[in-house]
Amino acid sequence: MRSCKAGVRGASKEDMPIVVLKDVKSEAVMPIWVGIFEANAIALEIEKTPPSRPMTHDLARNLLRHLNGELERVVITELKDDTFYAVLWLRQGNEQLAVDARPSDAIALALRADCPIFVAEKVMDSAKLNTSGPPEGPTAEQLRGWLEGLNDEDLGRYKM
Repeated sequence: MRSCKAGVRGASKEDMPIVVLKDVKSEAVMPIWVGIFEANAIALEIEKTPPSRPMTHDLARNLLRHLNGELERVVITELKDDTFYAVLWLRQGNEQLAVDARPSDAIALALRADCPIFVAEKVMDSAKLNTSGPPEGPTAEQLRGWLEGLNDEDLGRYKM
């Protein structure tokens, strides 16, 4: 498994939002296309911009806390038919629980819970090469150029 940092690109109505996961020990990056609301939830937490009222992911974090639970880690486990899958690893006392989740929700919750985000090796290996994107999105060449051009300063503005 690879430990990753998260960033968001294109969290506006004009751009197709992309969550970018960057391996902390290499230059490997993996894009995940997400909806505008999910991208916004992730970007708000990365930028530490508090909403006026709790968002869904804030509610989930607060519920975990009040139930003496902890989100230990998030793992992007699979890429099947162009769909990513994630698992939330929760702990309450001595009990550990794995919960299926959309990667965008898992990442938004992980950022709020300040827990690590991991990507399975097989997913990172296949997804980092899969840069074609959705038909209405950027071309593979445009995306590849943008991803390869990322540096720590670009990612740093999103508190990676």
